[in-house]
Amino acid sequence: MATRAGFRLTRDRMQLAEHRLGPVARREGFDGVQPMLDSLWAHPVASLGWSVIEALLNSETWFRRDRTPFESFSRELLPALGRARPGGLVRIWSAGCGSGQEAYSLAMDALDARAQVEITATDLSHRAIERARAGSYTGFEIQRGLSASTMLRWFQPQDDHWVARPELREAVQFQRANLLDEPVEGPRYDVIFCRHVLKDMEPTRRASVIEALERRLVDDGCLFVGTDERLESDSVAFRPVNGRKGLFVKSPSSLSRAA
Repeated sequence: MATRAGFRLTRDRMQLAEHRLGPVARREGFDGVQPMLDSLWAHPVASLGWSVIEALLNSETWFRRDRTPFESFSRELLPALGRARPGGLVRIWSAGCGSGQEAYSLAMDALDARAQVEITATDLSHRAIERARAGSYTGFEIQRGLSASTMLRWFQPQDDHWVARPELREAVQFQRANLLDEPVEGPRYDVIFCRHVLKDMEPTRRASVIEALERRLVDDGCLFVGTDERLESDSVAFRPVNGRKGLFVKSPSSLSRAA
């Protein structure tokens, strides 16, 4: 799991293994979790391996999680960056987007502000990306973080789910991507959200991902991580913004290297 996804299989996650891997074992025709793992160890199969990895990933997320980062983004960063960028276009990357709530939260703020944005959202999990593209959420999921008025404005009921309206889905480009892969050529971003992704990674893998994020962020851009995540021990590329938990900018040493 560390080699392919970078995440540590902690004791807590091991306790979840039986619960999360049981459906995978049944779907793949095994009598139980242990026979499936034994088979995978003896005869590695890429498709089964990724199914196991995806089942063990921490996919918990909700709309406007922790709220404060989204308030900073919509009230301060988005207007300031829009004024500073040619044509007002602000590029945003939601890295490790899960089932899409974070990316859609950013899109709602941007659309409400009538800002010019390009939002790219990526995740390791194929199933998470499929769910995100569909923009379909249960009653519990849709109410977790959204007010009633926001829910009714941007989502419409469909059977027992709530589905993002077309203009909201069109505002986000969802792609499957592994943060451990060598970054391909592409745009640099003004804002990167990579929240609650790094803390479970192996230290060497985490450092590698942080360096990749630094390369993809413009020099005066901002990086959001989880409010309980710290980067100081892993990289000198970023420095925290005082009084803003989870908000980082490039360090002077990083900028001098780039120059």
